[in-house]
Amino acid sequence: MSRTSLIGAYNTEFGAFVKKDKATGLITDTRTYYDLLVEAGRGAIADAGLEARDIDAVYVGSCSPGSFINQEHVAPLAAEIHPDLRFRPMTRCECACASGSVALYNALYAVEAGRARRALVIGVEKMNLLPTPQMTHVLACSSHWPSEGSRGMSFPMLFAEYAKGYQAHHKIPTEDLERMLWTAAALCYRNGAENPLAHVRNGPATVEEIMKLNEPDAKGKCKNMMIAPPLRLHDCSLVTDGAAAVVVALSAEVPDRRRAAEIAGIGHSVERLPENVRPNMHELMAGKDAAAKAYSEAGISASDVDLAEVHDCFTINQLLSVEALGFSKDGRGGHDHLEGRFTRDDRIAVNLSGGLKSKGHPVGATGVSMHALIYKQLIGEGIGVKARKADIGVAYNVGGSAVSNCVTVLRKL
Repeated sequence: MSRTSLIGAYNTEFGAFVKKDKATGLITDTRTYYDLLVEAGRGAIADAGLEARDIDAVYVGSCSPGSFINQEHVAPLAAEIHPDLRFRPMTRCECACASGSVALYNALYAVEAGRARRALVIGVEKMNLLPTPQMTHVLACSSHWPSEGSRGMSFPMLFAEYAKGYQAHHKIPTEDLERMLWTAAALCYRNGAENPLAHVRNGPATVEEIMKLNEPDAKGKCKNMMIAPPLRLHDCSLVTDGAAAVVVALSAEVPDRRRAAEIAGIGHSVERLPENVRPNMHELMAGKDAAAKAYSEAGISASDVDLAEVHDCFTINQLLSVEALGFSKDGRGGHDHLEGRFTRDDRIAVNLSGGLKSKGHPVGATGVSMHALIYKQLIGEGIGVKARKADIGVAYNVGGSAVSNCVTVLRKL
């Protein structure tokens, strides 16, 4: 089988690119979906040392642009990157928060099949134009609507079910679980503080700082309010605008091997959509399956991995992810965090970017961003915190309530 490699990447700054008038409620766009998509695409092509005419196909990962910005049919927007992209095939891919990874996989299939020599992959989302209730509704449409979204189940509630299942199955005292979750959050905040592209660069960097936010102020308000027990505000990822892009080519045809990272293996495994029909709400069964597929194809084991970007949409999912990837034994993910693992100095560094918790989570862009930033680490151009060792990296991107699971192994050429 022909192998493909990433040969260029670009990540826009992530953030809330709007102005909100508190008096009128008016929300004004300051950095549009269209701007972000074009910036990322142009940046990745330039980073690959190519011209637009060298791109044979474009794949765009975007979750809900029709609801977020009233724009469907978004793939053709890539033609605005440069006139030379006119008449190229362009396809939008949607798989909730895994839209970006699925777009990358479709580009990989096209290149490996010989239908394209080089493909551009863009992930993009603009979430902050909607008030919180509307934004929450849009995201809930990626749940199982009859049994979850239509009954008022938000994604914090859906992942809270995993937190409760994990706690019950492994018999973890509530106080211990809280410290596990806050340790994961603090780790990401510390890393994100050094990422110039991150949405939040001044988050609470220790468990003690997070605990102080749990205390009510003089007005009785808590800055780390409970969202869906046991998950609090600082257990939840951010509502973010942003884009990222990568360029894919056959490994045998990369122009500069020093700036290439091979896609050594992928695993794409899908869980049943409704949570109420799943047998194990204490582990990511489809995530484990995706990891096994990716590791097998790459010919590696978990112990070979140097760094990983995992889908910490909620802190409980960071614990579950390190177990699904085989970095921790079942039930030990939280304990390993408490013992100081997964930092920049650990054998396997996790979320050096700051993760979804600090870097941000523009849902359609997240998967591409994970791959883009791991790629940068592997070629020695890491953004923010630099990896201690960077030969093999893993991206684990999740769509929905751990439904669409995408695991990618990237290896330095």
